[in-house]
Amino acid sequence: MTVVILTLNEARRLSTCLAAIPQRYPVLVVDCGSTDGTVGIAEADGCKVTTNPWSGFSAQRNFALRQCDITSKWVLFIDADEVFPQKFYDWFETEIKDRDDFDVGQVASILYFKGKPLRYVPAYPMYHPRLVRRGHAHFVPNHTNHGEAANADARELLIDIPYLHDWFDGDLVSWLHKHVKLAAQEANLKSSYDGLPTARAKLSLLFQSALVRVPGRFFFHYFWRGGFRDGRYGFEYAMMYTWFEFTKGLIKLGNGTVKDGK
Repeated sequence: MTVVILTLNEARRLSTCLAAIPQRYPVLVVDCGSTDGTVGIAEADGCKVTTNPWSGFSAQRNFALRQCDITSKWVLFIDADEVFPQKFYDWFETEIKDRDDFDVGQVASILYFKGKPLRYVPAYPMYHPRLVRRGHAHFVPNHTNHGEAANADARELLIDIPYLHDWFDGDLVSWLHKHVKLAAQEANLKSSYDGLPTARAKLSLLFQSALVRVPGRFFFHYFWRGGFRDGRYGFEYAMMYTWFEFTKGLIKLGNGTVKDGK
């Protein structure tokens, strides 16, 4: 198995990600223009490093699969703000590496926020296509226009050994700026795409009216999924993503794409 990590200015978090990967696996870092020492950290750790201009998650992952001379049967994609537990690698070695009955592993995740695990508010399970049988699966843009999905004809396996995703770096202003751009991409969801549909994608496409999504997002995370049990951090998370829904609705309104309250 080869591990692939996509990076852009991840010097602060990359070492933690790399430290959790067993030495027996080669690591390829695909960087898209870091200026903070990310590349040096990767090279010092023994990673192979290549650069490729950012063109979206699906295109960047496909670049690694198709143009970086990977020869292993399996490829595991990890982001620099994520840590896969030793249990996952042990399970892979004993249960998975010789199997041919699936093409993509949808791996569960647990979100960390300000150093604390969010147990309720994110609405688990949250699966992402991370383990790929090379030559039998690839990535396509998903319904959000900025995320990725596995190709629709890939055979999937749900993997309930969650990785840890430390998704928030502590800079709320930067997060808001980033998510304004993502909101612009996500303002008009694609009703169909060539990827494996997830339960979250189906739910997102079912309710597209901002009048429903803005209050509904807060209610869903904070009350329906019990985010209040995560305390202050659950409230912050619910508020951040309610703001995100409001921003998408405002962009749609400004673009003149909202009709009859939709």
